[in-house]
Amino acid sequence: MQDETPTRLRNRSVFAIVVGAILALAGVVLAVGGAWLALLGGSLYYLLVGVLLGLAGFLLIRQLALGVWVYVGAYVISLVWGLAEAGLDGWALLPFTVGPTVLLVLVLLTLPTLQPDRWRWRVPVGAGVVVVLALIIGGFVISRVNQPAVGAVPARLAATVADPSLLKPGTDWPAYGGSYAAQRYSPLGQITPENVDQLQRAWVFHTGDMPADPADSKYGAETTPLKVGNTLYLCSATNILIALDPATGQQRWRYDPQVGEEWIPYTAACRGVAYHALPDAAPDQACATRIIEGTLDGRLIAVDAQTGRPCADFGTNGVVDIKRGMGRVEPGMVSITSPPTIVQGVIVTGHQVLDGQKRSAPSGVIQGFDAVTGEKRWAWDMVNPQWTGDPPDGEEYARGTPNMWTIASGDEALGLVYLPMGNSAVDYWSGSRRPQEDEFSTSLVALDVNTGKPRWHFQTVHRDVWDYDLGAQATLVDFPSGNGTVPALILPSKQGDMYVLDRRTGQPIFPVQERRVPRTGVEPQRRSPTQPFSTYHTLAFPDLTEKDMWGMSPIDQMVCRIQFRQAEYRGVYTPPTAEKRFVEYPGYNGGTDWGGIAVDPVRGVILANYNNMPNYNRLIPREEAERLDVPAPRGEEVRGGSMGEGGHGSLDPQAGTPYAIAVNAGWRLPLTGLLCKRPPYGGIRAIDMRTGRTIWDRPFGTARRNGPWNIPSMLPVNIGTPNNGGAVVTSGGVAFIAAATDNLIRAIDIETGETLWHDTLPAGGQATPSVYEINGKQYVVIMAGGHHFMETPIGDELIAYALPD
Repeated sequence: MQDETPTRLRNRSVFAIVVGAILALAGVVLAVGGAWLALLGGSLYYLLVGVLLGLAGFLLIRQLALGVWVYVGAYVISLVWGLAEAGLDGWALLPFTVGPTVLLVLVLLTLPTLQPDRWRWRVPVGAGVVVVLALIIGGFVISRVNQPAVGAVPARLAATVADPSLLKPGTDWPAYGGSYAAQRYSPLGQITPENVDQLQRAWVFHTGDMPADPADSKYGAETTPLKVGNTLYLCSATNILIALDPATGQQRWRYDPQVGEEWIPYTAACRGVAYHALPDAAPDQACATRIIEGTLDGRLIAVDAQTGRPCADFGTNGVVDIKRGMGRVEPGMVSITSPPTIVQGVIVTGHQVLDGQKRSAPSGVIQGFDAVTGEKRWAWDMVNPQWTGDPPDGEEYARGTPNMWTIASGDEALGLVYLPMGNSAVDYWSGSRRPQEDEFSTSLVALDVNTGKPRWHFQTVHRDVWDYDLGAQATLVDFPSGNGTVPALILPSKQGDMYVLDRRTGQPIFPVQERRVPRTGVEPQRRSPTQPFSTYHTLAFPDLTEKDMWGMSPIDQMVCRIQFRQAEYRGVYTPPTAEKRFVEYPGYNGGTDWGGIAVDPVRGVILANYNNMPNYNRLIPREEAERLDVPAPRGEEVRGGSMGEGGHGSLDPQAGTPYAIAVNAGWRLPLTGLLCKRPPYGGIRAIDMRTGRTIWDRPFGTARRNGPWNIPSMLPVNIGTPNNGGAVVTSGGVAFIAAATDNLIRAIDIETGETLWHDTLPAGGQATPSVYEINGKQYVVIMAGGHHFMETPIGDELIAYALPD
C-alpha cells in the first residue's frame, strides 16, 4: 500500500490541532467559569468537564490519540450527569447532549490522523456509528421536547354558564370579549374538529397604517374587530376607525382622528372599539348607532356606525378629552389603548400611564361619560373620593395613582363595571405611596356605574413592587354550586393565580390563603408579610432552582447558572434589591396578561394561554443612575431610545424616587439573546371550571421564528414561546388562537388540546380573534399586526377564514 503523501498527512495533522484548540478553549472557559460557579455553591459539572476538555485538547494538539478517549470520557460524564440532573426532560437534556455530540463527531474524525494505519478502514464504520448515535440522541431529545403535559381529565366537563351582559355574541361579535362578560365564546358551531382542516382564507384587508420603518418602530396593533349586523368595525394601530363588509372585507368607511406620532406611548396599540345603540332612536337618526374608541392622545371619539362621521351631539364634534383635570400631561404619558366598557349608557374608561417614568406621573383617575352626550357623569380619584366630576378650580386629579390600562368587564343588571387596576406610578419602589394607593393598587374594583363609587374591591398583590398589575379582563360567569348557580367572575393574574369571586360582593367562592413571603430588599418595612394565593387554580410553576437554568450549550448554561447564584432569589415575591440583581418569577408578562381567558359555557372549560418566564432586575441607586446617564422621563429634557420608554427596556428613570430600575425582561443573555430559563416559555391549558383541575396542558408556540442572535431556526419544535393575545372558543368544540411568536394562527380541539389546523400569518398575531356569521357562513378574523416588544414582524393585515362554499 502506498504511503500517505506528506501534504495529506500535514492537512490531517492541522485538523487534529484545530479540533484540539477548540476543545482546549472550551475547556478553559468551562473550567474557569465552573470554578467560579462552584465557589458560589453551584454544580461541579462544568469544572470537571472543563478540566477534561482542556486535557483532551492539549493531547490532541500534541497529536496523541489519548485525547480522543479523554473526550469520550467527558462525553459519557455529560450524558450521565444530564440524565441524573434532568431525568427525561428533553429541553433540560439539550445542553448536555447536542453540543457535546457535535464535538464528539469532530473528535472521532481526528483518529485517522493520529493513528492512520489502524483507523484507515474504521473511519467509514465509525462515522456511521456516530451519525446513528447522534440521530438516536437527537430524536430522543426532540421527542421529549414535543411531549405534551396532560393533566387528569375530569369525568364531567358540562356546566351551565350564562352571559349576564346586554350585548351577546351569536351571529355577531358585539364587544371586545364577545360581550362585556368577556367569556370569548361564540355559540356558532359550523366549524368543527372534523372539518376545520378545510379552513381557508376568505379575504384579506390592509389597514394601510404602517410605520415608516417597520423594522424600527413601536407598533403592535393588538386589534380585535367587532361585528354588529352587516358591518365589521376595527381600529388600526394609531386609531384610524374602519368599517368593512364582513363577507368580503371591502371598506365601507374610514375615519382618521389624526393622532400625532409624538403621542405614541410604549406601543402604538388599539385593542378594539365599543358599539352603542341609542335606545328608542329612529333608524335614520344620525348616530343612532355609534362606534366609540379611545385614542393614544387621550381622547374619546364617537362616530356614526353607518357613515363614520363624527357624532355632533357627543362632546365637541364627536370628541371628549379625558385629560381634562389631570394637569400637565406630556405627549405619550397618557393614552387609551383598550376599548371602553359601556354599562347602562355610561362609557367607562381608564387609560395607560407610561410605566417607569416618574413618581409624579399623571393620575390614574377612572372616568364615566354619557354615551349620548359625552358629558362627564363622574370621576373616581381614589385619593379624592369626595370629588364627583372635574377637580375644583386650581386642583388636579391626584398624580401617580394606579391606572387601568386594560379592559373592564361589566354587568348590566348589577350596574357594575369591574376594573382590573394597575400599580402606582413607578412600579418597583413604594416608599411614597399613599394609603389609598396601597389599598386599591393591583386590585379588581367593582365600581357602581351610576355613581362612580367602589362597591367592593379585591386585591391580588399587597403593596406591589413587581409590576404585577392586573392585565386581563375578569370573566363573568354563573358559577355552578350545590344550590344552582352563583353570579361570579374568574380573575386571572400575572403571577398565575386564578381567583373565583362572587361578583356581587367580591367574596371568594374558593378559599384564598394569605401565605408568608419574603420581607427583604430595599424596603423591608414596606413589604407585606403575606400575599393572597388562590386555592382554585394557578398557572404558576414551582420556584426556580439552578437546574432550571438553560442554554444551547454547556457554556451559556453555565453563564446563566452563575447569574442565578449571584442574584437575590427567595422564591415568588422576592423583593427588589439594589446591591445585586433579583429574580422576579414569573415576570411582568405573566401568567396571564391582556389576552385574558376564554370560557366554553357548554363544556364548562376554561382555556388559558400563559407565559412562563422570569425577569432579571436590579434597582439602580440614584447617584449611580446619574453616572450611567439614565434618560430623563418622557417629555423632560431628553427621550431615551430603548431606555426610559415604559418599563420594558433596559433602564427606566423612576424619577422622584431613590432608584432607577434595570429590567431584563425574560432574563436574556447578551450576544445570543437566548433566555436563561429552560423552555417552555409559554403554554396553553384547559381547566375544568367546576373544580379548577387541569384537563390538559401543553407548550404553546414553535421555534420556527426563534433562535440565537434572533436568527429564525425554522424548526417546527414546540418550544413554548412567549405569547400575547387571547383565544376564542366556539360551540363547535374548536378554539382559535394566534398570540405566539411563531406567526401562526391555530385551531385547537378544546377537549384534547390537539392542534387541528394552522396557517402562517404575514406578521405577528399578537391579538385576539373574533368569530361571527354572515350570510349563513361562519368566519374567524385575526389582526396580523405584529408587535415590537414580542419581536414579531409588523403588518397591517386583517385576515378572515371560512370553510369553502
